[in-house]
Amino acid sequence: MGRFASEMNRTASLTLPVGSITVDGTTARRFKLYDLMLGSEATPQDSIFLWRIFGITAAGTSTAVTPKPLDASDTIACLTDSGENHTVDATPSGGAVLSIPLNQRATFRWVASPYGELVAPATANNGFALYTPTASALIAVTATGHFEEQ
Repeated sequence: MGRFASEMNRTASLTLPVGSITVDGTTARRFKLYDLMLGSEATPQDSIFLWRIFGITAAGTSTAVTPKPLDASDTIACLTDSGENHTVDATPSGGAVLSIPLNQRATFRWVASPYGELVAPATANNGFALYTPTASALIAVTATGHFEEQ
């Protein structure tokens, strides 16, 4: 079991994800998302974001992000896929599993309680996508997810 971090960046979008973390199509291994840091590095203004995390069954099209190991001496290669700056939407499977209203001036960290992690099944292309559906400000946002492969 390895633990990894994936940083995802983009301009906030009304329809497309900031990023996604998904099970690989050839080496399916489930993972647990246990920590998220959300915020904006843009010039501060009084704008509201509603960060929403959805379970997905397809990742859409995005720029690949290479997850980084949280233990530098870990020799286990990450098998989970990650992407940012989507150009084609992911395929949500139902409603949001987590919604976080957040002022742009704030940075927020969500940490799962024990056994409260968001768990993706070992099914190809399943996982989680992070959205910022907001009309008030289309600015640069960043999300970092920490996850553990099973």
